[in-house]
Amino acid sequence: MPHDRAATPPDTQGPIGFLNGLDALFLYLESPETPMHIGSMHLFEAPEAERADFAARVRAHLAARLDRAEAFTRMLAPMPLGLANPAWVAAPAIDLDHHVRRLRLPAPGTRAQLHDAVASLHARLLDRSRPLWEMVVIEGLASGEVGFYAKMHHAGLDGQAGVALAQAVYDLAPCAAPDVAPSATAGRMRMAGDAPGLLRLAAAGARHNAGQLLALGARLPAIARSIVSALAPSGGGAGGIRALLGGTDLLAPRTVLNGTLSRSRTFASASIPLERVRALAERHEASVNDVVLAACGGALRTWLETHGGVPVAPLLAAVPVSLRERGDAQSNTQAMMARMTLATDLADPGERLRRIRDASARIKSSLQGVKAAVPTDFPSVGLPWLGSALWTIWSRAKLADRVPPLANVVVSNVPGPPVPLYLCGARMLGYWPVSIPTHGIGLNITVQSYAGSLDVGLIACRRMVPDIDVLAAGVVAAFDALEAASPSARAPGGAAAARARAARPRPARPRGAAAAADATTDASEPGAAPQSALTPRIPRRRKAA
Repeated sequence: MPHDRAATPPDTQGPIGFLNGLDALFLYLESPETPMHIGSMHLFEAPEAERADFAARVRAHLAARLDRAEAFTRMLAPMPLGLANPAWVAAPAIDLDHHVRRLRLPAPGTRAQLHDAVASLHARLLDRSRPLWEMVVIEGLASGEVGFYAKMHHAGLDGQAGVALAQAVYDLAPCAAPDVAPSATAGRMRMAGDAPGLLRLAAAGARHNAGQLLALGARLPAIARSIVSALAPSGGGAGGIRALLGGTDLLAPRTVLNGTLSRSRTFASASIPLERVRALAERHEASVNDVVLAACGGALRTWLETHGGVPVAPLLAAVPVSLRERGDAQSNTQAMMARMTLATDLADPGERLRRIRDASARIKSSLQGVKAAVPTDFPSVGLPWLGSALWTIWSRAKLADRVPPLANVVVSNVPGPPVPLYLCGARMLGYWPVSIPTHGIGLNITVQSYAGSLDVGLIACRRMVPDIDVLAAGVVAAFDALEAASPSARAPGGAAAARARAARPRPARPRGAAAAADATTDASEPGAAPQSALTPRIPRRRKAA
């Protein structure tokens, strides 16, 4: 359970697992206006006879699988007097009636009503006295489909840490859940073991802090060397601080998207065939991530024309970058934020994509050295008090309305499974991420591939983006405009890079269940940090002995 086994004393291994510094920040930055959970919206195709008791089936399904993922059965234990970051401990009981709920849309049950329900659910804080996850079965859709919303606190995982969760919840074939009566519920399930006492928590916290300080001291020389190497320009003048900033200014232009958030949210979704996006990327010698950023830039440029005007300087996107080593499935957060231009100062879609493509190539090269220098864990002495106090001051003083933003929007590109997933025998029709807006950045756009589709989830502060459905439609229109644009000019070194990509050996695409393992994340891609609550990446199943 501990996130950093090297820094955790042996006698704290079992029921106590400390949050790393980055995980804990998501707790300290949380307020009623800024919930720090990540989620996803789905549609399932279920037979009419199974729709009425689908929530009961999901409870029975999870009751048999809770032991497959620790995130389902662990809860927070605050350290006495805020001595250290909170710890994860085993929950004494799991109330599945609380964690899996039903919601019925009023007639006529439209997609817009589904979006409003998801926005309202996503605006509600998770109960910290319980395991930090919830699922809601949404009934009443006129289409006959079953809606489904899931969320989990970001302190518990980033997208790539959810492999065990996806295995526990979803199947690669239509396997039915245990039969249950429509009125049956799983109820409160008693779990093995008891939570550690306060004295043991305090002692373990003190030892953990000491271990963190010693580990940080040992790493400082290597961190310093990595930072100097990353910031120093190369012989050709590339790299350095300018490259790390994505070739942009230090501050982003102020827009209606940048300020203090309210407690209300708006949500919208859209989908584009993945093959269209890949063909578009290949034609422009760009990556899928470059195309996603260009489409978001085009949509925001059009939307801002009637919402305060398009700034002279280009909008900047905060883009998550994974720091996770391949094969690392710890349930924690290992990511950093990079910044990318959205080239909104350019009216031509092709030129916008060209600028984003070139900037992306520069920043990916510069990030290689920085990623090794970014710590995800650091000493937490005083952080529980200081982090919460500073965020409270920032929020109540509405400093985000006065301080220039570092970025205008969060854009994340999530690689997902190329094959359909199933829940209680029902086929998943879409996998739309629902992520985190925060003070200063009131809009989050997360794009995820799933079974041949690129699913777009947009979540925003309702006061800033009341017409988020218009912005979602603008993303689709921006993809259309990119398809109609002439191919961009080659980037410097573009021909050599294209030849290198063509010469790179490519494994054959697997089929069937093993195909889900093909959805890997390129750690060098600025947008390759999944943000959905249950990551879509599912490892290849082992054959039975």
